[in-house]
Amino acid sequence: MPKTILITGANGEIGHGLVEALSGKPDTRIVALDLRPLDDHLAAKCHATVVGDIGDRDLLGRIASEHEIDTVFHLAALLSTRSERQPLLAHRVNVDGTLNLLELAIAEARSEGKDVRFLYPSSIAVYGLPYLDAKRNAGKVCEDDHTRPTTMYGINKLYCERLGDYYADHYRQLDQEATKGGVDFRCIRFPGLISAVTVPSGGTSDYGAEMLHAAAKGESYACFVRPDTRIPFMAMPDAVRALLMLEAAPKEALTRRAYNIAAFSPSAEEILAMTLRFFPNAKVSYDPHLKRQGIVDTWPEDVDDTAARADWGFHHEFDFERAFADYLIPGLGV
Repeated sequence: MPKTILITGANGEIGHGLVEALSGKPDTRIVALDLRPLDDHLAAKCHATVVGDIGDRDLLGRIASEHEIDTVFHLAALLSTRSERQPLLAHRVNVDGTLNLLELAIAEARSEGKDVRFLYPSSIAVYGLPYLDAKRNAGKVCEDDHTRPTTMYGINKLYCERLGDYYADHYRQLDQEATKGGVDFRCIRFPGLISAVTVPSGGTSDYGAEMLHAAAKGESYACFVRPDTRIPFMAMPDAVRALLMLEAAPKEALTRRAYNIAAFSPSAEEILAMTLRFFPNAKVSYDPHLKRQGIVDTWPEDVDDTAARADWGFHHEFDFERAFADYLIPGLGV
């Protein structure tokens, strides 16, 4: 019987890549959920598409009643910059929405007597370095270090990681019915992601992608962070592949639930230099935004992804050079 996969936030950056990747699997049926209708190209690759809100529990109940869900990729979220502007909405979407999806997963698991895998994209926003020198001296930050986020988005993400632990462990222990099936929660803490396909929309790490997309369009761009700002980044295909690798990994191979992954950590100035190699006429200035600069200054310059590499064989295919030359620039149609 085909495996049914529910993807929330299917219209987002990761969702596009995930639908494309999963649609080629003959034993997989995709149920895509988003606030906006999927474009015809993407919708044609799905078994079913649903327009709606993850805050609507009746809607999620109808999805569960119509489809036997085996795996959830819960991508829907309010991103970091908008979450700072609308913290109550951020909590409703990022926390209450995740709780609703975990309830759907545990109900499905009990109904069918199986484990439902729940893939959750977290973020480097869960980290909070106390000051800039601490960030520069921290080196590669491990999963259990500096988890004191300073933003609503980071707090939401870290809390939802803990909710995943609860549903996977304590919920099963507290309720004997849960022994018939449970939530197999797995989480990746993503760095900043750069896509050639989708235009960035509201992430505090989006200055790299915004710079590149503006250059490709011949538009000027004012970068909202200092030239020396450095955080980890990754090309979108590696992010999608990582989710698929973690989903496929045997449960017994996993030593933790939340994993760092990393690829390259350029400064904003180095991103500009690479952009200028392909778009020599790019017009980029620096106009640091006090709030957004303060946020990225609390995020690590790099992360340690030893656990992901050891437990489920993660490796990035795109380093900084290749991300531009072999993915971003061709993907932009240049």
